[in-house]
Amino acid sequence: MKDIYRDLPFEMPVIERPVIPDLNICLTDFGGSGDGVTLNSEAFEKAIQYLASKGGGRLIVPQGVWLTGPIELENNVELHLSDNSIVVFSQDKSLYPIVETVFEGCKTFRCKPQLSAVRKSNVAVTGKGIIDGAGDIWRLGKKNEMPPMVWNECIQNGGILSEDGELWYPTESYYRGAKDAIQNIVPWAKTMEDFESVRDFLRPVMVNFRECDGVLLEGIVFQNSPCWNVHLSLSRDIIVHNIAVRCPWYAKNGDGIDIESCTNLLLTDSWFDVGDDAICIKSGKDEEGRRRGIPASNIIVDNCVCYHGHGGFVVGSEMSGGVKNIAVSNCRFSGTDVGLRFKSKRGRGGVVENIYIKNIMMNDIVSEALLFDLFYGKRVSVKLPEQDEDMIAFDADETTPQFKDIYISQVTCHGAKRAMLFNGLPEMNVRNVFIEDCHIYADEGAKIHEATNVNLRNVMVTPKSGPALMLNNVKDLTVIGFQCRRIDGNALIVTGSRNRLISVSSSCISERNAFVSNKAEGSVVYK
Repeated sequence: MKDIYRDLPFEMPVIERPVIPDLNICLTDFGGSGDGVTLNSEAFEKAIQYLASKGGGRLIVPQGVWLTGPIELENNVELHLSDNSIVVFSQDKSLYPIVETVFEGCKTFRCKPQLSAVRKSNVAVTGKGIIDGAGDIWRLGKKNEMPPMVWNECIQNGGILSEDGELWYPTESYYRGAKDAIQNIVPWAKTMEDFESVRDFLRPVMVNFRECDGVLLEGIVFQNSPCWNVHLSLSRDIIVHNIAVRCPWYAKNGDGIDIESCTNLLLTDSWFDVGDDAICIKSGKDEEGRRRGIPASNIIVDNCVCYHGHGGFVVGSEMSGGVKNIAVSNCRFSGTDVGLRFKSKRGRGGVVENIYIKNIMMNDIVSEALLFDLFYGKRVSVKLPEQDEDMIAFDADETTPQFKDIYISQVTCHGAKRAMLFNGLPEMNVRNVFIEDCHIYADEGAKIHEATNVNLRNVMVTPKSGPALMLNNVKDLTVIGFQCRRIDGNALIVTGSRNRLISVSSSCISERNAFVSNKAEGSVVYK
């Protein structure tokens, strides 16, 4: 395992596994029953408190199906699931009290996470079992996203349909919260009575470790969460190894693993098949995130597989506390919406820097293999030649997000809608991005909009049609050894009045097959 730290481009300590005292107890010793019917909340609590009173130890969950309410770990406690064990969280929503927590980068009130630890040291969840969040009873349903059989089952179970018949709300309580919600926040909810009235809308995260020191997740299948599957926040010295995270593709907010403002984290040999972003790095949202000022830093992601997900590896959109020193390597993305996804928008602030990505294999990517979207939630398309207009630049301040110093190499993608899209802010370009030794086969080529100091070296982009490279208001862009298939028409298109110092050295791009608009004239040099 220590080999993974070799040749890191930043300094990072070797993360040690939590040291758990050598005391083993079994859940059945505390009245637990794995019959799939008996509620084991009391047995889990008694067992964990017993271990805590002894200074810690290992709680063994034997073979069986163990129904329970929320589980909260204590210092120096390991929850170990044996072969053929399944922990299923109860569908009784009254078991999950409203508590103060952090969600989507801000302090808020939501139902208590199903498996949690807050301000604890040396906690672990290990074994070969399954943890199931029973998320189907919690989540909103969208007709156009769900298989007909699943949609019909939802309707038969009751709930509330929207007026147009396209949305299914599981309960009146959920509908009451959803109809006024802004980004999962109910603006009028101020008192505990208010929050209780929309309890079902405040879905619990399945696994939440917050402000912890020394965390291990290993070997477990986490599935079917009501909301985010695994949320690690404001914690340090974390190992996540050989886990699987899965939930239905239509699961609302069905993120795989969200790593928020954590320091010193190792994520290895894991796979994800989820309803939202698969592996996501965050650090707080807007003013609250900037005020907290705790970046996500010193993170290694290696040898992971992502199937369905909105993004394979993702940074943002809540990155206001900063993200730095991230290394991603040897990963496979198959069928994700986007491969490598960087997202934010005006108002976030924060700096994302020192990101190192190499040896990534992708296939059947629904949208972009590589995406920088600084207009998250309201994407503005890259200007076409006949729309040769410049976007208005706002004044840059602390609320302006920055993405810089990003190194991407050895990426191969077979099948994507678009090879790349950089959609930067005119007042704060995406900058210092170095892409090397990449081969991308896509329906459309690469579009780079409002970026500074981008280097493409030995990159092959093979679009089915259209230009291989479209540039709009880029500065200090260097293209060396760029390859593309024979293209009928323009291989390169350059538009916008803010282009500067574009240098192209390519056997497939020349002045003869490039279109440079009047506003961009003189900005390109062919070598």
